[in-house]
Amino acid sequence: MLIESYPFLSLIPPLLAIVLAIYTRQVYLSLFAGIVVGTVILADGSLLKGSAGALEACVLVFRDPDNTRVIAFSVLVGSLIALLQRSGGIEGFTTLVTEKGFIRGKRSVELMAFLIGVVVFIESSITCLVSGTVARPLTDRHRISREKLAYICDTTSAPICILIPLNAWGAYVITLLRKEGLSDPLGLFLSSLFLNFYALTALILLLIIILLQVDFGPMKKAEHRAHTTGRVLRKGAQPAIAEEITAITPSADTPLRAINMFLPIGVMILMIFIGLWVTGDGTLSQGSGSTAVLWAVASAIVSAAVLYSSQRLMNLREITELVIKGAGGLIGLGILMMMAFAIGTICRELETGIYVAEITRGLLRPQVFPAIIFVVTSFIAFSTGTSWGTWGIMFPIAIPLASSMDLSFPPVIGALLGGGVFGDHCSPISDTTIVASMASASDHIDHVRTQLPYALAAGGISIVLFLIVGFVSY
Repeated sequence: MLIESYPFLSLIPPLLAIVLAIYTRQVYLSLFAGIVVGTVILADGSLLKGSAGALEACVLVFRDPDNTRVIAFSVLVGSLIALLQRSGGIEGFTTLVTEKGFIRGKRSVELMAFLIGVVVFIESSITCLVSGTVARPLTDRHRISREKLAYICDTTSAPICILIPLNAWGAYVITLLRKEGLSDPLGLFLSSLFLNFYALTALILLLIIILLQVDFGPMKKAEHRAHTTGRVLRKGAQPAIAEEITAITPSADTPLRAINMFLPIGVMILMIFIGLWVTGDGTLSQGSGSTAVLWAVASAIVSAAVLYSSQRLMNLREITELVIKGAGGLIGLGILMMMAFAIGTICRELETGIYVAEITRGLLRPQVFPAIIFVVTSFIAFSTGTSWGTWGIMFPIAIPLASSMDLSFPPVIGALLGGGVFGDHCSPISDTTIVASMASASDHIDHVRTQLPYALAAGGISIVLFLIVGFVSY
């Protein structure tokens, strides 16, 4: 096969898609170009078979129930947002927090979005959804760019989730450690938390930026634009959620009640725990995250429908129309996620991650081991758009190597976890990055471009810290 003779070709599809997306801002075409190139390589260079395989790769995404659930969840989020906005619940909330004096300016709005992300730690997609949906009307009112909101949503999702053992993220990591034959996987995971330098640095950097109200790079320009002109989106931007959804407002005679937002979102958060408990046979950490988020958003929609109809705010016909309209407004996001999953699958078939891991084996010296593991894991996650998939590749490689070199495990685990989150945080084909763009109604590539300098700064600090730990410990 072509890929067996030239394994470096496995790097081309993901890098092509990412570079094209950032350069052209045409994320759909860029992703599909990467898919086509990948399937052509898998078809030994046959353009005809590869092109047909590209379409089939997109179709086969739905063969995986987890992929289907995540895409369905993302589309149904549009239905929930449409209902919340028409009910007056979101405006009721913004009025409440403003009148009570909780919100007094940009800093307090951004801090509120940050705190929501910290509190709703159970699942990264739900974290983005809640913080984005609740904070967006307030950030728009206080002239905070959508790019800044997307950055806050994204940074308080995966970096928070990976620091909490009581969720699906922690359960997955503990399972990976147990598979490597380690005797105390939970203890090792807990010991690595303060060595997960990227997650900690990213959160601390975000908090400093919010408290000091300082920005740099493309984000500074976006914030200047929003503050001086009131344009929270760049001219010509294409929000990840359709404008017809964000433009939905309550009718003139609708009472603005915060309960109409709190109750459906409360049901959604509660159903995350119930979903994880049921699918995990009574153990939250063993539950299915994709099933839980789908149940959660569906339950939120049902509870909203019952609540609003009981108050005579909407009749059944209007509720149905809003559900369909809201879902339709996020079809584009569903297509985007389908393509992201497809190119991720192709990368696994091309063994992109394994190739990168193998060519870096010679660089793994004890003193630089954690730093190199962090960089390699970051690159794989960036290329494939998945931290979980990257960990599935890297744990069976890095843990045995660390054992053979008689190295302490916590710094290595911290490097693996931090690298996965860092690469996922930077990647335009990551599902968490996509959901953050959707929840904040930001242009997806604008979100990636403005967030990247912050992520790189936190990543650079993390590399230095891992080098220090390596030379001190080994």
